[in-house]
Amino acid sequence: MIAEDSVLLREGLAGLLERFGHTVLAAVGDAPALLAAVAEHRPDVVVTDVRMPPGFTDEGLRAALELRGRRPEPAVLVLSQYVEQTYAAELLASGDGAGVGYLLKDRIGDIREFAGALDRVAAGGTVVDPEVVRQLLRRRRDPLARLTPREREVLGLIAEGRSNASIGRELVVTEAAVAKHIANIFAKLDLPPAADGHRRVLAVLAYLRA
Repeated sequence: MIAEDSVLLREGLAGLLERFGHTVLAAVGDAPALLAAVAEHRPDVVVTDVRMPPGFTDEGLRAALELRGRRPEPAVLVLSQYVEQTYAAELLASGDGAGVGYLLKDRIGDIREFAGALDRVAAGGTVVDPEVVRQLLRRRRDPLARLTPREREVLGLIAEGRSNASIGRELVVTEAAVAKHIANIFAKLDLPPAADGHRRVLAVLAYLRA
């Protein structure tokens, strides 16, 4: 099963996999279609991009995590241009015997090596690009490393106990802009809406520890 929003890349990848003996049950262009197709066809392996419609943020990776909780559990190979750190570590730690992988498109220099990596994932192994590992380790050392200078500034003002309105006046931006920065901060610090505790407090604790 292939999930990739670029038509040319999706079709090219399907042809490539069939060349190496795989049967492509479906090739889709967004996360909802991926989840529906997996429920219908029950593939052995899912190859998915990270950023797909409708939001082009992390829909593919979140769909992959959802698939890891299903039975039968498919192997998942993430193939992306980006290291989406918010959910990447969770994906790589997931699963109970099913293979998992995370490769960067721009760093694949040999088609046969890619085909071999897919075979290892299909067989229950783990394949991770060294750059993905490097970025995840760097993030563990400094949880604020992914924040932009403005997001760090906003988080610092939150740590002072400032309200969104007060932060907006301080930075001369609208409250909507402040709310957007805060949403980005929560996402980059792995604080989803379902996180236990108050996300604002947890973000401040991360800031103080760093």
